[in-house]
Amino acid sequence: MGCWSISFRTSRRRLTCGKSCWWTIRCASTGRKKTEDSVSETIRVALAGAGAFGIKHLDGLKNIAGVEVVSLVSDGIEATRSVADKYGIPHATTDLAETLALKHVEAVILATPTPMHAAQAMACLKVGKHVEVEIPMADSLPDALALVALQKSTGLVAMCGHTRRFNPSHQWVRRKIVAGEFNIQQMDVQTYFFRRTNMNALGQPRSWTDHLLWHHAAHTIDLFQYQTRSPVVKANAIQGPIHPRLGIAMDMSIQLQAANGAICTLSLSFNNDGPLGTFFRYIGDTGTYIARYDDLFTGKEEPIDVSKVDVSMNGIEIQDREFIAAIREKREPNASVAQVLPCYQVMHALEQQLNR
Repeated sequence: MGCWSISFRTSRRRLTCGKSCWWTIRCASTGRKKTEDSVSETIRVALAGAGAFGIKHLDGLKNIAGVEVVSLVSDGIEATRSVADKYGIPHATTDLAETLALKHVEAVILATPTPMHAAQAMACLKVGKHVEVEIPMADSLPDALALVALQKSTGLVAMCGHTRRFNPSHQWVRRKIVAGEFNIQQMDVQTYFFRRTNMNALGQPRSWTDHLLWHHAAHTIDLFQYQTRSPVVKANAIQGPIHPRLGIAMDMSIQLQAANGAICTLSLSFNNDGPLGTFFRYIGDTGTYIARYDDLFTGKEEPIDVSKVDVSMNGIEIQDREFIAAIREKREPNASVAQVLPCYQVMHALEQQLNR
């Protein structure tokens, strides 16, 4: 299979294409109505990317009434068929274009390599498919702007996987903010991993390089603006040395200030030999809360019950429910590509600083 090329700066991340360049294309407040259990029409979805996050989407989608995954696209046909068989998916392929040609596919979820997100999302919209693309929706501001413009012209649902908006822990904090019971003074965030090779969360090799700014920082930059309900007006970043083999900075520090005065301190590292993941400390006027993915604690490490915040304790499932609900209700989803665009504008400004 030949490779359709997309340009991006190799100083930021590298993508290598072999014979099975499957992600190429050859030829877009969880205040939704919770009506999934009474739906009358099945929405047929395709998933591209059966890696660590693709599997999380498949596990979430099987819990949503009125949704059928009808096509799976991934790397290596035998491995793709194996996953398809496990989840009862009738069609498996290594070519996204083949899936996009299926008329009964109404929507596509993209959990593919970061450098392909924008091009693939636009390809979905161009053939009339709703699309949910994993974070980040693009690895450059021009691509993000192009995707937002295309979504606007098509009127289709185009959503990005900014999962922190949907985790029950962050939803719980959001509700207190909206109710006027809590105001953020500072968000202190740590995003820590230990990385020496290109591996995914399942320990499987990647053919592309992850990035602290254009992936991991995106979660926090978007969440900070979303939770403060105020745009970032000041942003600063510094980074450590570039890794000689991976070609990326392994350590980064970011400072943000919102128009309402709230600040955010974000530390990111691929050098942390310890607990992995992202941990958010909300320091506010009436309390302190610590969010660890779907779980929430007080500043004194006392657990807070968030089991009744939404229909699930799984942020990715809740995110997928929002995507499906937006399609059914013909509305803009929470975390639409247009809503998250300010995050990409901030990341672009930070990248300009780092490149000086």
